[in-house]
Amino acid sequence: MNHGADQDTVFDVLARDHAEVKRMIAELRKGAPSAGDVDALTLRGKMVEQLIIEESKHEALEEQYVWPAVRQLIPGGDALADIATRQEQAAKELLDELMDVDPGDARFEALLTSLATDGLAHMAFEEERVWPQLREVIGAERARELGHKIAEGKAHAPTRPHPRTPASEAVQKAAGPIVGAMDRARDKLTGRDQD
Repeated sequence: MNHGADQDTVFDVLARDHAEVKRMIAELRKGAPSAGDVDALTLRGKMVEQLIIEESKHEALEEQYVWPAVRQLIPGGDALADIATRQEQAAKELLDELMDVDPGDARFEALLTSLATDGLAHMAFEEERVWPQLREVIGAERARELGHKIAEGKAHAPTRPHPRTPASEAVQKAAGPIVGAMDRARDKLTGRDQD
């Protein structure tokens, strides 16, 4: 049996995303370099930039595929999805603010600490409250279909937070690829895609 990417369920794909984000957070939590260590500050800024890219893609794809499935399939799923999208909205606002702060700025560490704390709590909410309920009601085929859509969607998903974009399935599906293309063009112009 082929256990490749086409066989991955929504839970497999999301769990890999969460593991990568947790790894990045753990690395960033090792501590801030001294203000005079320009190379270390630059590296820290690049690490945060990668975290922003991964989180932006992940949240946009959850809004397109996961939260609509939660609303549709889980009894009381609207409440779960509402909590999650509020958490994600707060994260997008933090990510957006963090993008504009230099790694040497004192606010950078405070924002990063908030993002790490809130991000870990949000992932725990999904893993402990949402995923078990979704596993009970989603069929194997639908779980693989969502996993495939999320994995494929990463190539077109936004790479920057867009806190003013509504977290609705319709908006994300219609605007997500366009916004993602604009983000990638902007990344290319700014050299962000080289990191």
